[in-house]
Amino acid sequence: MTAAGAPGSTLPPLDALSVVIPVYNEETWIRSCITALMASARDAGLVLDVVVVDDGSTDRTPDVLRELEAEHGLRVVHQANAGRLAARSNGLAEAREEWLLLLDSRVIMDRGALPWVRRTIAAHPDRIVWCGHVDVETAGNPYAAFWAGLVKIGWRRYTADPRLVSFGADEFDAFPKGTGCLLLPRALLDEAAQGFASLYDNPDLASDDTRLLRQVADRTSIWLTPDFRFRYHGKQGARGFLKQSYFRGTTFVDGYLGQPGPVRRLLLAAVGMAGLVGAVAVRRPVVALAALGAVTAVAPAVVAQAGGSRAEVRSAALLSPVFAVTFGAGVLRGLALAAASRGRRRPGSATA
Repeated sequence: MTAAGAPGSTLPPLDALSVVIPVYNEETWIRSCITALMASARDAGLVLDVVVVDDGSTDRTPDVLRELEAEHGLRVVHQANAGRLAARSNGLAEAREEWLLLLDSRVIMDRGALPWVRRTIAAHPDRIVWCGHVDVETAGNPYAAFWAGLVKIGWRRYTADPRLVSFGADEFDAFPKGTGCLLLPRALLDEAAQGFASLYDNPDLASDDTRLLRQVADRTSIWLTPDFRFRYHGKQGARGFLKQSYFRGTTFVDGYLGQPGPVRRLLLAAVGMAGLVGAVAVRRPVVALAALGAVTAVAPAVVAQAGGSRAEVRSAALLSPVFAVTFGAGVLRGLALAAASRGRRRPGSATA
């Protein structure tokens, strides 16, 4: 494993790369994902070891994967539906190379991404962890536009001026990051995973993005640049938006509760305010309506001030009240799960 004081010093050059892609019911996007990945790898002169984990798909994804397996020589692992974390873990167990790229099936790599990062790591061997710069495809998709607007609010320090930056644990909350397009040494990911512990007993609800990357940031800097670029195609439909908002509320708690930084303080303040509004609204429902009205008025203005597009501002006006309720419900679920898990783990508890 690379020493903490000299990251990258014992790593081989980036000549070969394992790519792990979990997929569930993505018969269209998995083909686009693989095609873009292969094109970028050819331009970079990289040897690829691609492992795709089919998480129990019920559409034509397995058929498409058989075609891609024959065409590109990738390896396909099949499992019963168990969620992204389990699928990724199974894929990592099959990966062969010392460098890893974690990639989601709806994330499409820019053709110049791998050539650029290979040259950069060769010139700067201490820069070993790279999160992808992600542009969200918002055309005709108000739900994707809403998420894109939220990104610009939360990480304006980068989105207002995309550039080459690095951050560690002390600036972790200030920059966008995720495991949907993450390149790093396998040994570093293994070490971070050993220190990863969710607040929840249910691994399907764990924050395998934020909480895992905190472990990485404690060990070395994470790098981010528009030159290592990807495009994300979000899902469409109201039902998917509601499900995603609720889920993200739950994983948000796992990612930030108990962690230092401004997001934790914001989380606690928001929970306190929501509790106060909820208590008052029991007797005076008009208070809840007024609170949602305030969200509707403020959210699009904040998105616009953060540099959001017209589509992102419109989506914020349309969807913020729905998001506030469903995301808030997910946060409450997360707090309840964390409290229940803590109670079971406490010495002397019935299940300890």
